[in-house]
Amino acid sequence: MLDQSNVIIDVHVHTQDPEAIKEEIRDGLLSTPKKFPTKYFYDDWGSTLFEQICELPEYYQTRTEHQLLEAVADDIVAKTGADELVELGSGAATKTRVLLDAMARAKQLRFYVPFDVSEGIVRRVAQELVEEYEGLLVHGVVGDFLAHLEHIPDGGRRLVVILGGTIGNLELEASQVFLSSIYDEMDQGDFFLLGVQLITDVDRLEAAYNDSAGITAAFNKNMLRVLQSVIGAEFDQDAFQHVARFNHDKHRIEMHLRSIRDQVIPIPELDLNLHLHEGEEILTEISTKYTRHQVEALLTGAGFSPVEWYSDSNHLHGLALAKKR
Repeated sequence: MLDQSNVIIDVHVHTQDPEAIKEEIRDGLLSTPKKFPTKYFYDDWGSTLFEQICELPEYYQTRTEHQLLEAVADDIVAKTGADELVELGSGAATKTRVLLDAMARAKQLRFYVPFDVSEGIVRRVAQELVEEYEGLLVHGVVGDFLAHLEHIPDGGRRLVVILGGTIGNLELEASQVFLSSIYDEMDQGDFFLLGVQLITDVDRLEAAYNDSAGITAAFNKNMLRVLQSVIGAEFDQDAFQHVARFNHDKHRIEMHLRSIRDQVIPIPELDLNLHLHEGEEILTEISTKYTRHQVEALLTGAGFSPVEWYSDSNHLHGLALAKKR
C-alpha cells in the first residue's frame, strides 16, 4: 500500500492464485473456439495503446460518450447527490473528469476510487487528479474487477460507474453475474451509472475496430506479449493477423488473432502444445451492442431500479442511471 498526501493505492492484482490464472488461460485455449481472457490486453503498454485508440477518427465511441456526459453530468450529480465516485475500469480517467467537474461545481466532490488492472495507470491518474482537484482524496485499487470487487473501500454517498461500453466485453450470463456482484458490494441508496454502446450501422461499427493507422491491431497483438510474461509462451506477433467483424446473431463485434501459418507453440507452464492451423482464429474480445430495453433488463435483473436513461441524438451511446433498492 502507498499512502502519499491525498493518495492511497491498494494492489491486489498479484494476489490471484497463479494456478487459477494458468487454468483460466488453458481452458480458453482448449475451448471451441479458442479464446484468450480479455483482461490480458491491459498491461501499461496496452493501456497506452487503448488511450491512442480512443483518439482515432474511426473510434466514435469515446468522443460520443464524452459529449453525452458533458450534456448530462450536472443532472446525474443532482439526481444522485454523490460525493464519492467509484470507477470500475477507470483507465486514464479522461471522461471521468466530466463527472468530477460536475461534482466540484455542486461542491460535492470529496473522494474518487479508480479501479483498474494496470498499476501504472492507476498511480498516474491518482497523482494527476489530486493535483487538478484541490482537497480530493483518491483511493486507487489495482485489480481485476471480476475478482476483487470486495476491495472497494467503504465511503460516503457513492456513484459507481462503468463507462466505455466495458460491460459489452462480457458474455450475457457473465454480465448479469457481474452486475449482481456490483449490486451486492454497494450500500442501499448508492447509485450506478452504466455506459453502453448501442446497435448501429455495421460499417461504422467494423471501421471502429479496423482503424487505418493499425493501432487496434497493435493493441490486439499486444495481448501475446502480455501472455508471454504470464505463461512464458513464445508467441511470434508477426505470425498473427488482427481480425475484427460484426456477429449479426449476437449483435456484437468480435476481435480475433488469426494464425497466418500452421504453427505449434509449446507452453510448458500449461502442459500444452498449442497447435494452430493457417487461418485458425483465437477470440480475444467481444463488444456487445445493446438496445435501451436490453440494458434496463440487465439492471433490473441484478436488483437495480432504473432512474434515468440518457442517449445522444444519433443513438450511438447510452447511459443508464440506476439505484440500489
